[in-house]
Amino acid sequence: MGVVARHELLASRRNRAPQLLVGMFVGMVAVSSFIGWLTQTTVSGIYGQVLADGLTTQPNPFVDVVPLFFARNTVIYVVMIGTLMAAALGVQSALRDRKATVADLVLTRPVPVRALLAGRMIGLGALLAVVIAVSSVISWVSISVITGSALGVDGSLRLAAFGLLTWLLLLGFAALGVLGGLYVTRETSALLAPFVTWAVIAFVLPQLGTAARPVSLLNPVASVPQTSGVFHAVSYVTVPLSITEHFKTTSSAILEGSSGGFPLASLAAVAAFTAVLVVAVVVTSPSRLSGEAGE
Repeated sequence: MGVVARHELLASRRNRAPQLLVGMFVGMVAVSSFIGWLTQTTVSGIYGQVLADGLTTQPNPFVDVVPLFFARNTVIYVVMIGTLMAAALGVQSALRDRKATVADLVLTRPVPVRALLAGRMIGLGALLAVVIAVSSVISWVSISVITGSALGVDGSLRLAAFGLLTWLLLLGFAALGVLGGLYVTRETSALLAPFVTWAVIAFVLPQLGTAARPVSLLNPVASVPQTSGVFHAVSYVTVPLSITEHFKTTSSAILEGSSGGFPLASLAAVAAFTAVLVVAVVVTSPSRLSGEAGE
C-alpha cells in the first residue's frame, strides 16, 4: 500500500488538470479571510452612517465577533471548489491507470487488489491533507494579521478541527471520483458523473428538503428545513442525505461555537458518507480495474 500511495502522490503532482483546481482552492482560501474583513468594514461603515442619522438604535452586529468569524467564508469555498477538486483528483487517479493499462499488468502479479485500492485512497488522502494543511496555515496567518494578534490556542484548535472536518468531506468526494473512474467506461462520462452527483448533493437535495433558493445555498450557514407542507415530508428523506448542509452545520459549530450543543448527528452524517464511499472503493471487483477507458 505504501508504494501505491507514494506513486499516487507523485502522479498527482504531474497531472496539471487537477492542479488548476488545487491552486484555485488554495487561492480562494487565501483571500477568504480578507473578504470577510472587507465585508465587516463595509457593513460597519454603513451602520455608523445610519446610527449618525438617527435611523437605528440597534447595536453593531460586527462588534466583538470571534476571530474565526473571518474564516466562515472558507466553508462555502470548500463546498463549491474543494469538493470538485477532490472529485477531479479521484477521477484522474482511476482513469490514469486505466488509460495506461497499468492494472492489466498489476493483476498478473500476486498483488491484493484491496491493498492496491487502499493504497490509492491513502495517497489521495495524504495529498488532500497537504492541501488542507497549507490552507489552514494561510487562514491562521490571515486571521492573525486582520485581528492584529496571533490566533490563540482555542482558536487554533478550532481551526485545526475545521481542517480535519474538511479533509473528511473531501476524502469522501475523492472516493466518489475514483468510483466514477472505475465504473464508468467512457472518460467524458466518468468525469461528468461525480460532478452531477456533487450538484445533486449540494443543491438538489437541500432544495427539496428546505425549499431554499439556490443563492441561499451559497451561504456558509445551512438552510433550515421546512416545518410544514410537502417540503416538510420530503425533508425526512433528503435532509439526512444533504451532506454539504451537514458540513455547514458542523463547521458553524466549530468555527463560531454553538449554544445549542455540538451537532453530532451532522458530524456522523459526514463521516458515514466518507466511510461508505471509501469502503466501496476498496471492495471494488478486480475486473473494474482492467480495460482502457474510452473517450
